[in-house]
Amino acid sequence: MTPDATDLAILRLLSEDATRSAAEIGRHLGMTQPATWRRIKRLTDEGVIAGRRIVVDTTALGFGVTVFLGIKLAAKGRVGLEDFERAVTAIPEVQTVQHVLGQFDYRLRVRARDIADFERILRRRIMTLPGVGQVEANVLLSEERRPGPL
Repeated sequence: MTPDATDLAILRLLSEDATRSAAEIGRHLGMTQPATWRRIKRLTDEGVIAGRRIVVDTTALGFGVTVFLGIKLAAKGRVGLEDFERAVTAIPEVQTVQHVLGQFDYRLRVRARDIADFERILRRRIMTLPGVGQVEANVLLSEERRPGPL
């Protein structure tokens, strides 16, 4: 499926606020609610829209530190990867697990209340995971949201 200009406009509006109704999107684009709804349904059925999410302000919940970890596994192999992935995804503070190509095998996004909390997570949870070898941490100082490819 190749989205046309109207599909891309709908996707832009939904990516800004996934709670917008088909009627609201239609008004914005000069379309009827049923026509807009049909397009949204088609985009969903075709797999272009994979879900709708809310954005939670984790700082407001008391999680003020974000750390990106590069993890190099000590032992390679399919079993090692699966064991590591299964264990790391069970840690609630780990928001994202990315299997990557390059210096590290994995990149993790970890949220913690503060640096002391991050140290506890690192020592007690992450460093004890199966196969963990080298770990590099980068603390997030600021983050800018850039518009996506739409």
